[in-house]
Amino acid sequence: EATLDLAERRRIRSAIRELQRQELERDEETLASKRFRPERSSHRQDNKENWPQSRHLEEEQQAALAALSEQLEAITNVEELTKLLRAAGEYEERKLIRAAIRKLRAEEIE
Repeated sequence: EATLDLAERRRIRSAIRELQRQELERDEETLASKRFRPERSSHRQDNKENWPQSRHLEEEQQAALAALSEQLEAITNVEELTKLLRAAGEYEERKLIRAAIRKLRAEEIE
């Protein structure tokens, strides 16, 4: 409906701008909540086509960790283990090496 009153037109435009501003704020809040939503379990969200490949990589990693564990059993020098620790890139590798170092130090104390 058209109106000829300029003051009423200003109020209408102002109300429309306020509604648009509120809508933008709601959209920004929605985006922010989606952007910072914690990720769910990565295994559930994996692409099903890539699942066999990721499982294969996980099995390879487990085999490599088992081999590393055997290698660490043979090392009896803390300095060598420390060098390996500094060269290791993966968390699980570092974890195994630190455990081997703790074991050697405990044996030295005994």
